[in-house]
Amino acid sequence: MSGRVKVLVADDSALFRDLLCRLLQEDPGFEVVATAADGDAAAAAARTFLPDVVTIDLHMPDADGFSGIARIMAETPRPILVLAGSPTEAATFKALSLGALDVMGKPAPEEDLAAYGSLLRSRLKLLSGVKVIRHLRGLKAAPRAAARLGQGKRELVVIGASLGGPRALAQILRSLPADLPVPLAVVQHIADGFTDGLAGWLDQESPLEVRTAADRDVLRPGRVLLAPSGCHLVVADGYVRLSDEPPVDTFRPSVNVLFASAARVYGPRCCGVLLTGMGRDGAEGLMALKRAGAGTLAQDEASSAVFGMARAAIEAGAVDRVLPLDDIARAVIEAVQ
Repeated sequence: MSGRVKVLVADDSALFRDLLCRLLQEDPGFEVVATAADGDAAAAAARTFLPDVVTIDLHMPDADGFSGIARIMAETPRPILVLAGSPTEAATFKALSLGALDVMGKPAPEEDLAAYGSLLRSRLKLLSGVKVIRHLRGLKAAPRAAARLGQGKRELVVIGASLGGPRALAQILRSLPADLPVPLAVVQHIADGFTDGLAGWLDQESPLEVRTAADRDVLRPGRVLLAPSGCHLVVADGYVRLSDEPPVDTFRPSVNVLFASAARVYGPRCCGVLLTGMGRDGAEGLMALKRAGAGTLAQDEASSAVFGMARAAIEAGAVDRVLPLDDIARAVIEAVQ
């Protein structure tokens, strides 16, 4: 992409809109093409100005951010960054299920605004290059038979995801039975502080128990453990450990770290799943799983919000089956029965 990044800012607070505009315009590589005070105005501005990326608040009078996201994704799909006041509010993640790509907290009163502005611009520049799909909420894939993953019973499922991952995780977990006979361990790249809110939302959306992992949590059938912010998640035999080892390729938690630990401890008793996301995290770990005899799955391009991590694993030869999102839960169920 060439030229400046064109941004639409939507928030009901005029003061906060002005603050965001100032922070963005400190970098000549950004241009605020429009502002909006509610969801309807945001959708109309997106149609008129065709921004490269949108920032949106969720709690606005009249038409809220949820309706704005739904309309933008149906009418003029754009990468959307939700700016949330509370990282623990489960409703925030409804926005990601409607098609928003990422979430970031609003600055705290005592926060360094220069540092916040730098982080915000970095996040928006990244998102502005992502191709998004019209009306993600209604995306349907043609039914396909999900093939079994080799021989032997799997006793653990490990999942890695990044941009677009919360929506994909929700869809998979909704389709798994409450009596699933194995545990799941998950690394989802998300802004610091938002893991507990994500776990709470997924717990509401799924028949399974979903929680943020604590050190030495037991890997129990039907339980989903999410890596907490700032810690690697490592599986041992029947439980998990949290690690503050340095980031791997800038990530902590790292999908590669989780997958590599599962390959060492569970080997052929494991199933690895790599979902939508930007970059290469997880490709090396999925290859370690495959070499250890584990079953390996990756989300296909058509159903991915961002076809980066899965693509890297596929190109490396680490994937047994490439499946649309609608088929992944069925493949997991078959793998563990």
